[in-house]
Amino acid sequence: MSNLPSNLKYAKSHEWALAENDGTVRVGITDFAQQQLGDLVYVELPAVGAQVKAGSACAVVESVKAASDIYSPVSGEIIEANAALKDAPEAVNQDAYAAWLFRVRPADLSELDALLDAAGYQAVAEAAD
Repeated sequence: MSNLPSNLKYAKSHEWALAENDGTVRVGITDFAQQQLGDLVYVELPAVGAQVKAGSACAVVESVKAASDIYSPVSGEIIEANAALKDAPEAVNQDAYAAWLFRVRPADLSELDALLDAAGYQAVAEAAD
């Protein structure tokens, strides 16, 4: 696996989560996921203000190969969506960890503890590859 930042947490469904200093969580898809999808052509982001549950679908990424649901790794309120991806979904292919999808104000930050660390996610991705 080429690129797995150790400061992130990972969901088995291939999303990454970054706990921000302000108590929010930034979410994107992993480099492995974008490689598996291929060239992204469309991103449907969640509405700001929407309530999400951990493990529930709240966004969609569409590539030349397929469309995939994106699951929130934590429960809470969507406080920001990366609108720049509407015009440039390929930014996820260029740098999956810079091109975040949305930010969540978590209802319970301890849900991050249930996510995988980089080594745990690497094992999941290798098994899926």
